[in-house]
Amino acid sequence: MAVGLRRATAALSIATIHCRSSAFQSLSLTTRALRCPSTSRTHKQEKDFQRFTMSTSASSVADFEKEKLLVASNIESVRQRVHDAIIANNRPDGSVRLVAVSKTKPLELLLAAYEAGQRHFGENYAQELMTKSSEMPDDVSWHFIGPLQSNKAAPLVKTVGLNKLACIETVSSLKLATKLNRAAEAWNEEEGLQEPKKLGIYIQVNTSGEDSKSGLTPGSEVIELINQIYTEFPLLSVDGLMTIGAPGDYSCFDTLVKCRDQVAEALGKEPNELELSMGMSDDFEIAIAKGSTNIRVGSTIFGNRNYST
Repeated sequence: MAVGLRRATAALSIATIHCRSSAFQSLSLTTRALRCPSTSRTHKQEKDFQRFTMSTSASSVADFEKEKLLVASNIESVRQRVHDAIIANNRPDGSVRLVAVSKTKPLELLLAAYEAGQRHFGENYAQELMTKSSEMPDDVSWHFIGPLQSNKAAPLVKTVGLNKLACIETVSSLKLATKLNRAAEAWNEEEGLQEPKKLGIYIQVNTSGEDSKSGLTPGSEVIELINQIYTEFPLLSVDGLMTIGAPGDYSCFDTLVKCRDQVAEALGKEPNELELSMGMSDDFEIAIAKGSTNIRVGSTIFGNRNYST
């Protein structure tokens, strides 16, 4: 009798897992249909949408809607905090860009952020960005914010395209700059554009001096690389500087500001012509106070990441 009870329990558990798996598989399968208005869905998308509405369990839909609402609420909260920080520091409205860092997060949550009005997204992994960019709407601007191997430059640019790939924020070597310029050149040739489109980049600066952090040493190293890019790579646009900094060490922000001023002077530019990408979930308000124009916020919007899968 005990054996029979265990078998029945096991069978029930398997059935429950299968039911949940099928529901979420259906949810992922119909992402495109859900984000397309009924007038523009393909026949297949319409069939997927109808199948989804009929077969997905009520609990799965309820959980999905809760997550969507939470992401939308978090986006609004972060925007309000950004607005308050701008006002508190007498900065112009719209002077700070919010990049929603969505690495490891499912497409459904990105779409929830998109529906809440978010248009700039950041990814750390080339393959993940390439995959998501093909699924998200075309008016999304993508920022690559992780370490980029030079052999990934060409497929990243080719797959995402310069109309959607807004910026590579982590350039710190001549080798990577070379690969990116070649990739931009190939993309322009393939598109047949009369007026070539440039790829935006930030130069990553190691403001904390930590061996674990990527980036150039502030000062002459940064200026030298930018001068080489200006001279040799016509399809790269150096839009600013980026840093991660040490957690809790806000002097890293001051270091990046000083480096930006040195670069601007060396290039004969005004400092405000170069952006500052600094500030994340735990410190973006302080970064705004220090002059950041581009903040990268992930867990505060999407929740903590799960790297176990």
